[in-house]
Amino acid sequence: MSYRIGTGIDFHQLVEGRDLYIGGVKIPHTKGALGHSDADVLLHAICDALLGALALGDIGKHFPDTDASLKNIDSKILLQQTYNLINNKGYSVVNIDATVCLERPKIMPYAAQMRTVIAAILNITVDDISIKATTTEKMGFAGREEGLFANASVLLQKI
Repeated sequence: MSYRIGTGIDFHQLVEGRDLYIGGVKIPHTKGALGHSDADVLLHAICDALLGALALGDIGKHFPDTDASLKNIDSKILLQQTYNLINNKGYSVVNIDATVCLERPKIMPYAAQMRTVIAAILNITVDDISIKATTTEKMGFAGREEGLFANASVLLQKI
């Protein structure tokens, strides 16, 4: 099979006293995502999509929250290690389409920087990455600003 598609989704609680990282970029906000790593929902969703495309399990299998060495790890490292797994299996990334859902802060001013960070790690161009943002119109946990989530779809091609 020369092409593989994967999807990923990730959720994190928003709490005071943590930095907010989305797409490998630190975004100024009064709250940050709670997690074992830096809790970057976008990079985690992309990792899961990459792993899922090749039926390699999920981010929790490869980077368990029980591993003390991963405490507060930069999710760009997790994405790099996930990319290495994909590449070692003989695949490269064709494109990514992702959506981040949160009420605040507005993240689209940071989308170009996120695309640059992700493209550099995955050895693709910024034009191969789509990042969108939405709210839940104040409904649910994201609308109440208790958390955020991201989903991502990826297309891989056999090298």
